[in-house]
Amino acid sequence: MAASSTTTIPPNSYYKAHISSSSISKLYSFSQLPFKLKKFTKTCPSSSGLSVSCTLTREASAVKMEEEKEGSDPALWQRPDSFGRFGQFGGKYVPETLMYALSELESAFHSLKDDLDFQKELDGILKDYVGRETPLYFAERLTEHYGRPNGEGPHIYLKREDLNHTGAHKINNAIGQVLLAKRLGKERIIAETGAGQHGVATATVCARFGLQCIIYMGAQDMERQALNVFRMRLLGAEVRAVHSGTATLKDATSEAIRDWVTNVETTHYILGSVAGPHPYPMMVREFHRIIGTETRRQAMEKWGGKPDVLVACVGGGSNAMGLFDDFVNDKDVRLIAFKRLSRLEGIIPALETSHALAYLEKLCPTLANGTKVVLNCSGRGDKDVQTAIKYLQL
Repeated sequence: MAASSTTTIPPNSYYKAHISSSSISKLYSFSQLPFKLKKFTKTCPSSSGLSVSCTLTREASAVKMEEEKEGSDPALWQRPDSFGRFGQFGGKYVPETLMYALSELESAFHSLKDDLDFQKELDGILKDYVGRETPLYFAERLTEHYGRPNGEGPHIYLKREDLNHTGAHKINNAIGQVLLAKRLGKERIIAETGAGQHGVATATVCARFGLQCIIYMGAQDMERQALNVFRMRLLGAEVRAVHSGTATLKDATSEAIRDWVTNVETTHYILGSVAGPHPYPMMVREFHRIIGTETRRQAMEKWGGKPDVLVACVGGGSNAMGLFDDFVNDKDVRLIAFKRLSRLEGIIPALETSHALAYLEKLCPTLANGTKVVLNCSGRGDKDVQTAIKYLQL
């Protein structure tokens, strides 16, 4: 056995490990993930001739956070570090069975997000298959509707994510995660869905790449969203009803995780919300941030500046995160997440988007003349027509 020496490292400190080897330098010649360690064991070369060296360095972001800790806002400590990790467990409080799969996924994501070939493939599919970029549309009649009698008022723009293939923003993340799954050699895809748009997006992408697809959906949601259930099955997905608990999204997610634990070697779980164990919140954010990136560029082209106010509905958080992320550090941009478009603009929005639109009734009277408001129109309303029929007298 190889001899070893142990160095004690201060507790609750973050480090970055760089591992190199003369015989496998090409495979391990890059910096990997941050580690929270109490001890580091340095092993001498073994009799096999494999010489491995490991150096540890403090992660700059962690040093800065510790220096600023005194007198700072406690809420800041819930924010992730530069690798997306947060909290006591790094965002991974899950069954041990899933730890390897999550670590594998995290490593692959960090490696591929800066890989030019991966990004070229992703960008090409988003452009030619999904139909990006989506328009930033000036809602002229909506602007008039919320204007003041003297003609003043905010200018309202819609980020038209409802024009994506499948009718919502969800496909941005589904495309990215399926490409990751293919790189990891996974042939079976599972997902949870509530309103059905994430399920439809996942089923669509699996059909495009020839992967087995299983969608978990609460029994109540299946009844309410029968159209999307049919669409998923038409696309070749198996839709499994979940009757436990409240028979809605929460229980569908739990059932999907049980499946993943059982089939972790062959299966990739495409989580559609900014939730779950790390690296999922980070990945969902990264694959949806194109919404905000496009919005910033389009705003500059249209009026030569940034939006003043961004509005999005929030449930699982993916569309809000996608719109907001590029503007989080802009202190002069208000970000509003909140739970009359059809006849004024000829656009039938999803019920989720309708919640954000309803908030304009309260918001617009408080805004100065010429304020630029961008609302994320996250999905179209086809899926909600049967629900709306029950409540609207037309």
